[in-house]
Amino acid sequence: MNKLSHRFVELIPEVLEEGVLYVSLAYGTASHRCCCGCSREVVTPLTPTDWKLIFDGESVSLYPSIGNWNFPCRSHYWIRNNCVEWAEDWSDGRISAAAEKDQKLKKKFYGSRAKDGFSEATDEDAKTSDNFWSRIWRGW
Repeated sequence: MNKLSHRFVELIPEVLEEGVLYVSLAYGTASHRCCCGCSREVVTPLTPTDWKLIFDGESVSLYPSIGNWNFPCRSHYWIRNNCVEWAEDWSDGRISAAAEKDQKLKKKFYGSRAKDGFSEATDEDAKTSDNFWSRIWRGW
């Protein structure tokens, strides 16, 4: 697949059409079927520490790239201006290093927000969040 269309929706549908990037601003998420054709569902949370969505009035882009490292296909691509741009496969070491860096950035970001008057997430909050996303995932 080399091109996606996009649809802004309130709720991500239970059945995702191939070649469509669904964007729910209300729930801060974008979802699509893997662009390699394996049909697995890809969920990209739109948060300050996850993915960013750019809408230019005609097309959408997601940053950073999408690396489906836990899928059998291990596909890796960018979505830029509704186009799929394929990227190189990463080694397991590079994936682990990126995941570790991501966790440090999240801790730094959310820790700094706690200093600015926002409460830092607790273990109980993480369990609630995991349960929330688990319920959504199981619902699909």
